[in-house]
Formats: sequence, structure tokens, C-alpha cells
Amino acid sequence: MFSFFKSKKNPADPSETAVTPDADSQSRSDDSTRLKSKLKQGLARTRQSWGQRLSGLFGGGKIDEELYEELETILLTSDIGVNATHQLLENLRKQVKREALTDSAQLKQALKESLIAMLEPLVQPLDTTIQKPFVIMITGVNGVGKTTSIGKLAKYFQSQGKSVLLAAGDTFRAAAREQLMVWGERNNITVIAPDSNPDKKSDPAAVIFDAVNSAKARGIDIVLADTAGRLTTQLHLMEEIKKVKRVIAKTMPDAPHEVLLVLDANTGQNAVTQVKAFDEALDVTGLILTKLDGTAKGGVVAAIAGQYPQDPPALRFVGIGEGLDDLRPFDAREFVEAMFD
Repeated sequence: MFSFFKSKKNPADPSETAVTPDADSQSRSDDSTRLKSKLKQGLARTRQSWGQRLSGLFGGGKIDEELYEELETILLTSDIGVNATHQLLENLRKQVKREALTDSAQLKQALKESLIAMLEPLVQPLDTTIQKPFVIMITGVNGVGKTTSIGKLAKYFQSQGKSVLLAAGDTFRAAAREQLMVWGERNNITVIAPDSNPDKKSDPAAVIFDAVNSAKARGIDIVLADTAGRLTTQLHLMEEIKKVKRVIAKTMPDAPHEVLLVLDANTGQNAVTQVKAFDEALDVTGLILTKLDGTAKGGVVAAIAGQYPQDPPALRFVGIGEGLDDLRPFDAREFVEAMFD
């Protein structure tokens, strides 16, 4: 019923060459610098949209109700959301009073720090060492970039020295199987996929069940399980994905160990609605926010934080480009700095 695909590793591959500690340290430093540059580039549209408007607002002058009203408009139209906007404005008012600020130019740094404080609770690095295999179930609505994110996640975990197995659990989309196989080929990773015969309809839960058992037998560190995209209004499909999760638990009692919801930053406030719906169905443990390089409304990150002030979801990764290594762990301070001029 299932197919197994594995690329051959090239022993002459220069990527297998050992590196010295000094070279490795320099490489990490260069990677950090490149990431900051890439993040700033990826958030260019957001920065041009709201950063320039804020620069005009904070160009100097008195702090009054008119300024607060203009700032509220900028925040709301940047998809920061009502809850987060009100929270940020309240924090700014308190800081202005506490520090006796009088000039609007002083508010820019204050807003930055308030945003960072709001987003910091979302920074919760993913620990994949607690189980082996560590099973990650990836879900989301159609077109958000789930399968592409899986390929990039695989590359990220490989860079940490982890072995990875991919499960092609999206049995509804015709190209999903082939797309995941391509990612497996690129990353030299085994892909467990349903039969390629179009006349045979495979059960997604069975595909992932088989993948987890295979990973256990092979001593694989991480299983990345793709699932079919579905709208939150498609109740029968939401029920089906609940079944997928239950079946995964039959292979390992506490699996899946992570349920990652992939969100498209371009959807704005709809992303907040998706978090709520999928969390109710699957107990989402982490988020991936994709396509930040294609939107002028990166403020949706703050909207998510504002919706969950007491117990915010973990924003595990953000997508800032098309490259294989452009899915990176979320860093609140770097993210906010990149949003401003």
C-alpha cells in the first residue's frame, strides 16, 4: 500500500567535509548576520507600510489624544488587531505618564519595547529531544504552504544533526505526494507515501501510522507528518483530522508530540480565527507563520499574541523567503527591529 523513497548520499559531497571549531563559530556568526539581513529584507513591505507611517507620526511634536488616535489607526490597519492595539496603547499611556514623556519622538523606542514585551511569550523553542521519534503533525487550511514548510523544517532539523522521516499524509491533493517526494530528494530523506495509483484512495491516518512505526524501527529522530489542507468550516474534514491524531496516538501513547499549525501571514486577521478553530479541534502546540516576505501586514504576529494574553501559543518558526533555509525560529526582538525603519 505504501511506497518508500530514499536518496543515496554522495560520499564525495563537500557538505560532508569536517570543519574546525573556529570555522564553525565563524559560520554561525555569518549565519546570524545573514538571517538578520534576510529578516529585514523579508519584512520590507511591512516596514515600508507601517514603519514609514510611524516615522512620520513620531517625527517630533507633543503627545496628545490626536497622536494616540493616529497611532491607533496605524496599528489597526497593520493587522495588529483590536486587543493588541488597545494593550499597546494602554502600555504607552502608562509609560508616558510614568516617565513624564512629552515629545512624540520618544514614543518610537517605547512602542518597540512594548511590542517586544508582547511578543516575547511567543518565543518558545521546540525541544525535540523528549521522545524518539519525535512526531510532528503539520496542519492548516489550503494553500498556506504546509508541504513547503515541511521540506524546510526537514532541512532545519538535519542541520541540527537529526535524522528525519517524512509522511505524505495529504492524500487528497494530487500533487502533494510528488511535492513531498521532491523535498525528500532535495534533503536526502526517506518519504513514506501512499500508492501512486490514482484509482486507489489511501487513508491519511494509515499512511502516518505506517510512517511512525517505520521511524521507530529505523531509530529515526523526527517524523514530519503532512496532512491535507482543510477549511475550518468543513466540519467533516475537521473530524477526519481529529481521527488522524487519534490514530497517531495508537503508535505512541503521547504522540503526536507537536501539532504545528501553518498560517499564511497574508490572511491577516483570518489567521487568528484559524488558530482558534484548529486549537479547539487538535490542541495546537505551535505555529508556523509563512510568507512574511509577501505581505505588508506582519503585525498579525501581535494580533495572535493579543488574542491570547494569558497563555499565548508558541510561534515556533517564521517564513521569510523562498529559500530552503528561509524558515527560521522566531526571535521577538529581531522581528520587531526588522519592522521599524
